[in-house]
Amino acid sequence: MQLALNVQLRDEATLSNFLVLSEALQVLMPLLERQLEPDGEQVIFLHGPADSGKSHLLQASCHRAGSAALYLPLAELRTYAAEAVLADMEHMALVCLDDVQAVLGDESWEQALFHFFNRARATGCRLLLSADAAPRALAVQLADLGSRLSWGLVYHLPSYNDEQKIALLRFRAERRGLQLPLEAARYLVNRAPRALSELWQLLEQLDRQSLAEQRALTVPFIKRTMGW
Repeated sequence: MQLALNVQLRDEATLSNFLVLSEALQVLMPLLERQLEPDGEQVIFLHGPADSGKSHLLQASCHRAGSAALYLPLAELRTYAAEAVLADMEHMALVCLDDVQAVLGDESWEQALFHFFNRARATGCRLLLSADAAPRALAVQLADLGSRLSWGLVYHLPSYNDEQKIALLRFRAERRGLQLPLEAARYLVNRAPRALSELWQLLEQLDRQSLAEQRALTVPFIKRTMGW
């Protein structure tokens, strides 16, 4: 019996809402789009630093698959009973396990993951995994689990530089129906916290305020709104 988990997907986490800024992503995106096809990859492993887009892509793949998929943020679930979390998950079409490194070193989780991977391989359940390091660099105690983590395709997602963050901000703004001039986007990236998650929160706040005041997103407007 599956454990009832209160895991919500972010509405904006879709594949169409992800800006492809590297050659590696140009290769990866079609593989994600086709993972549930008969010839799709059974296991895809994404690794990279925080704010590299791993969680977005996992949630986006779940959005695309609908009720046939499940997203499990392991950093949030590591205090749960591992066997209960993963029970019967092999019958899903797609299971996305985010932040695998968060549960490594815990014997019960490593054993549960090992047996789940074996069951998933037998049923054909597709797996999309993420961690902060490549499979061979993870602190895995159970050697057999380490080999399972290396079963599929492995892709590295690098962190974004400032120019890429500017492009991402303007892309996100456009998706929200906003016009964010280059000068304003550059000011935000230089002045605001570096984490993309915080930049998205700032953009949402500016969106609400600009709508309320019917004002364009200019540098003076941003300075006044943010109190900078």
